[in-house]
Amino acid sequence: MKAILTSLVMILIVFTACKDVNEPYKTMSKPTMKTAKEILSNPEYLAISYGGYRGKTRDEQPTVAQLKDDMKILSAMGIKILRTYNVQLPQASNIAKAIDELKKEDPQFEMYIMLGAWIDCKNAWTGLEPDHNVESEANAGEIERAVALANQYPEIVKIIAVGNEAMVKWAASYYVQPEVILKWVNYLQNLKKTGKLPSDLWITSSDNFASWGGGDYIYHTPDLTELFKAVDYVSIHTYPMHDTHYNPVFWGTLNYEKSLTDLEKIDTAMHKSLDYAKSQYRSVVDYMHVIGVNKPVHIGETGWATVSNGHYGPDGSRATDEYKSAKFYHLMRDWTTSEGIACFYFEAFDEQWKDARNPKGSENHFGLFTIKGKAKYALWDLVDQGKFKGLSRDGKKITKTYDGNKKKLMKDVHLPPLK
Repeated sequence: MKAILTSLVMILIVFTACKDVNEPYKTMSKPTMKTAKEILSNPEYLAISYGGYRGKTRDEQPTVAQLKDDMKILSAMGIKILRTYNVQLPQASNIAKAIDELKKEDPQFEMYIMLGAWIDCKNAWTGLEPDHNVESEANAGEIERAVALANQYPEIVKIIAVGNEAMVKWAASYYVQPEVILKWVNYLQNLKKTGKLPSDLWITSSDNFASWGGGDYIYHTPDLTELFKAVDYVSIHTYPMHDTHYNPVFWGTLNYEKSLTDLEKIDTAMHKSLDYAKSQYRSVVDYMHVIGVNKPVHIGETGWATVSNGHYGPDGSRATDEYKSAKFYHLMRDWTTSEGIACFYFEAFDEQWKDARNPKGSENHFGLFTIKGKAKYALWDLVDQGKFKGLSRDGKKITKTYDGNKKKLMKDVHLPPLK
């Protein structure tokens, strides 16, 4: 009997010791991983489009170390969701790897990905006549790569976007019919249902507002209606900056505004630009309701370039400079966060590969930072607040453009044209 009691005591001691050892582990909790639904409607989870390319060609891929430095910079400004555009190149998988390594180094680090799968029509980018009624043979491989990456990093990849401006008809080099996007969205949704993708992964397509029914009636097709029903949410693009040239109904200074100061004229024009973006957003929501669908609608892209030697520069609509870009950025952030709308602002850093032969082309200058990591005017206040202290891009500290001299900056700001 004594031996039995001794054994019971020993078991109790061992059990108690194990309990004490395990107790601290139980109380050390990691940040709760969020779903797409939670992060897209959360104003504390700012979103941005991100490439990270430094060179004049995407053959020059950013290293994982460079990506990690960029992630730290973006995290410091409150960014928690990144949008990528394709899985053809190593960039997207390297971004996921960079985030994964940062999370292991710091369990409190939090960053998620909206993963883009690029979709083309047959003969896109080949020099042959694009066939917009037949999809590219490469699309299947792109979708499978996206599936593999989403399964490899389920705690990081929260959204797959099938195509980027893949339905809008001015994308003449590669656009496809909505039935192609619908096919792949349904394919991914079925993988979720059969347990081959995480069930809380959201599927969408990110396209121009017109492609989502907010523009010309030619987009109002049965396949688009089915696509609305198939996606988990709708991701639209709105670019008032581009329409300062292509549809300048909102742009410029009206006769009754001539008495305003120069700065008031610019600010008024930027508020009109915000209203223009809102109207495009509402046009999609209204059309969605007309066809009897009710899904979340978020902004997959919007932005404002800071330099242009073409349509938007001093000899064009006079839209591009750091002051107007900053004004649009803050107006869009204020509106979307107040409404619970995710806004993947385009974009984080300037990238020069997009118009490599024309250094001052607007496509190279949509970033909130320059390629060398200088914070443009939109972010000067964050520099003043010390948000980027100790951080760097390619070995260079984060400092302000124009050496922080606003008077110098304003010399490059042009008034909108008189209407």
